[in-house]
Amino acid sequence: MVRASIHIRGIVQGVGFRPFIHKLVREFGLVGTIKNTSSGVELELEGERETLEALAACLPKRAPKLAVIEKLEICFSDVLRGFSDFQILTSKTEALRDTLISPDISICPDCLRELRDSRDRRFRYPFLNCTNCGPRFTIIRDVPYDRAKTSMAAFPMCPDCEREYHDIENRRYHAQPDCCPVCGPRVFYLDGEGRRVEGDAVELTRKALKAGKIIAIKGLGGIHLACRCDDERIAKELRRRKQRDEKPFAVMCRDTACAETICAVSDAEREILEGFRRPIVLLKKKRPGLGHISENGFVGVMLPYTPLHVLLFGDDIDMLVMTSANLSDTPMMTENEEAVRELRGIADGFLLHDRKIQTRCDDSLCWVLGEGEYFARRSRGYVPFPVRMERKLQPILACGAEQKASFCLSRETYVFPSQHIGDLKNMETFENYTGQIAHFENLFDICPRTLACDLHPDYLSTRYAEERAEAEGIPLIRVQHHHAHLAACMADNGVEEKVIGLLWDGTGLGTDGTSWGAECLIGDFHGFARFASIRPIPLIGGDLVTKETDRVAFALLREAGLPTDRIESAETYGRILDLGLNCPLSSGMGRLFDGVSALLGIKTRCSYEGQGAVLLEAAATEDTGCFPIAWEGEPLRLDWRPMIRTLVRAFDAGECVGDLAARFMNTLIEMAAVQCLRAREKTGLHTVCLSGGSFQNMFIMSRLPKRLEAEGFRVLRHRRVSTNDEGISLGQLMIANAALEIGELSRS
Repeated sequence: MVRASIHIRGIVQGVGFRPFIHKLVREFGLVGTIKNTSSGVELELEGERETLEALAACLPKRAPKLAVIEKLEICFSDVLRGFSDFQILTSKTEALRDTLISPDISICPDCLRELRDSRDRRFRYPFLNCTNCGPRFTIIRDVPYDRAKTSMAAFPMCPDCEREYHDIENRRYHAQPDCCPVCGPRVFYLDGEGRRVEGDAVELTRKALKAGKIIAIKGLGGIHLACRCDDERIAKELRRRKQRDEKPFAVMCRDTACAETICAVSDAEREILEGFRRPIVLLKKKRPGLGHISENGFVGVMLPYTPLHVLLFGDDIDMLVMTSANLSDTPMMTENEEAVRELRGIADGFLLHDRKIQTRCDDSLCWVLGEGEYFARRSRGYVPFPVRMERKLQPILACGAEQKASFCLSRETYVFPSQHIGDLKNMETFENYTGQIAHFENLFDICPRTLACDLHPDYLSTRYAEERAEAEGIPLIRVQHHHAHLAACMADNGVEEKVIGLLWDGTGLGTDGTSWGAECLIGDFHGFARFASIRPIPLIGGDLVTKETDRVAFALLREAGLPTDRIESAETYGRILDLGLNCPLSSGMGRLFDGVSALLGIKTRCSYEGQGAVLLEAAATEDTGCFPIAWEGEPLRLDWRPMIRTLVRAFDAGECVGDLAARFMNTLIEMAAVQCLRAREKTGLHTVCLSGGSFQNMFIMSRLPKRLEAEGFRVLRHRRVSTNDEGISLGQLMIANAALEIGELSRS
């Protein structure tokens, strides 16, 4: 007989791990104890050494599906405690908290059966859950993950739930959010004025939705606005009230069969759509239309992920618009009182509940590339699970950029990317950003000793980093935007050697003080060289060009030596350009897309970021041609003027806009291939990383990797974090860590 001390780290709390261990220990005929600690789960077992080793060996293979065992340490001793049975002990808090926390998980099949079983005591109860599903990240205040440190502390368990909680044979054994209609949270319905309406809250909501009303619905990580999406008039009314004129809505469908009535769904998309994380999956429309939902070629579709959602759909509602309840550019709402106050005049009714949302967490959003997710937004269902690195990292806080803001914290071999925060344009979003940084630092017991931020001095994330670094007396590392994109893709794929990077987005401050955005860099975590780009474009009015894209079209025409009279405000734009008033130069790929979209008459006034580029992609046919490619300068730059001249003449000659859109993007693919080939000639490098918001274009992402692979390149794209600026904090962190490793750090 020997005693084994087993310490397990990973996602092992709130996922049925201790009940699983209890059954396994009984199966192997062992005795001892188990307890949650701030760094995972700790086992003390006694028995024959061979039996203990066999149990340890089978743990990773048989663990619950939501559990992730990151590290298992076992130590044997001849000193016995004299255990007579197996017990689950009170959780232990340690000085160093090293546990991982599960994301929120969608309703499991067992709970779904109970929800629909009229004989079950949780029949039609909107908050039923078990160790295999339910809220986690959005209700936790602190670790270890026990009920007292979650939003469920306000709901003491009734005797029946208490019995289940302590019954080893029950799947709710030690399920921290366990509850029922007797002891758990409750839903209630308010009218548009915030007055409580008596009756079945779910049925009142269903009736209102079917009648064409717009209802605010409180979920796991925030409040949504919902309405029917089969009636164009209702969806347009929601747009009018929410002042969201054209940006696509997400749709929640009752099941995949409903989604397939409007979208094509591949096997890989089905698997992710129906999986336990339940992101919004961007699916290709089966046919043109649904413009009141999405004006482009994709519809963002998700399936119900809480019991409340399932009840709302019943058997007679197929799909609903489900969009975040927030005012313009502010975070998703979480508080009942705030929703009633701020959504008056927008929502016709409110389906709310009395469980506090501890942590705001929006729905994740992705395409499916290959067999896996390709994120536009990594949030609910994925956060706060870390990205694991092969090397030990310094404790660093990387503060991200401004658009699609996020942050990353590192500890040991883990990087913890935050959930979606939003654009740092106002104090509400900034307060959420700083609050979440504090929450993550507390949950994962990280005290950053170094900060990293973007080069741009006017980003709120940069100012936060500067002020905190000065206040705490810790070093600050400033990272060039596109170098961070490159490093993020490298880290996402576990690559450390020097690579070629294609980094395409709207803007990022370059090391020369100009705006970059269509970059071919050669580099690694330690540094980079700018190898190629595109001819800079004058941005008439600075940031105004992102909304008034005819300004870019005018600049493209004039630079190409073409008449500009097709632009309505040509005279005004010409004067501004001649005077050089706020006309910075930019090599942003996003701006080139905007200008071409405007030239082709697709979009000249945008209501959301990148709209012109999105609609240009949606308009494209399968045309395989491309425009003339010319080069200039050093670094090697695409001279887009011959392309613009050919495109405009073809457009004026009546050629199909879709063909011209496709030819434009094909030209960029060929440009990228030539840049990479020339970079390989100079460096001998064979690996290409793709990162940046412009690589959210599926026309390009379905073609460019194949084009490069045909030339013998190894092509890497994002898999675990977003390709847009949301993923940039990961790159900042890895660059800062590299600087610390080789002693290049200097305080700023």
